[in-house]
Amino acid sequence: MLSETDRKFLRIAYEEALAGYNEGGCPIGSSLAEGDRLVAQGRNQRVQGGDPIAHGEMDCLRKAGRQKSYRKMTLYTSLSPCMMCTGTIIQFGIPRVVVGENVNFGGNEDFLRERGVEVIVADDADCAALMKRFIEEKPELWSEDIAED
Repeated sequence: MLSETDRKFLRIAYEEALAGYNEGGCPIGSSLAEGDRLVAQGRNQRVQGGDPIAHGEMDCLRKAGRQKSYRKMTLYTSLSPCMMCTGTIIQFGIPRVVVGENVNFGGNEDFLRERGVEVIVADDADCAALMKRFIEEKPELWSEDIAED
């Protein structure tokens, strides 16, 4: 069950995803929060910046800058995280991840859970509809983003 705080920060992740879509990029957004405090927000910048590792979660974490600890933070992402982003979540010790949707891309929730990360899948209709639309409109860009030929 999502709290009001969770809904607020997941909405920020969705708005970042929408902004990325409107820029011609992959619509995946993220936000990082500690309690009610927004630490950072970001979006997939692979197309916009020509950066192959600038996924939504990575962009958000880069914008968060150096943190002494992530142990009380939650990462919100519009789409289930890929293995690269999953590894970063584990590396940084982020204890909680709220995923907007995992229908269009089944990421690595089980891998995260096996390593002690609390994962909540929100089944957010807006996140799912935006990603579905993007995949239908730009399947080649989507394949590039998830490294499938």
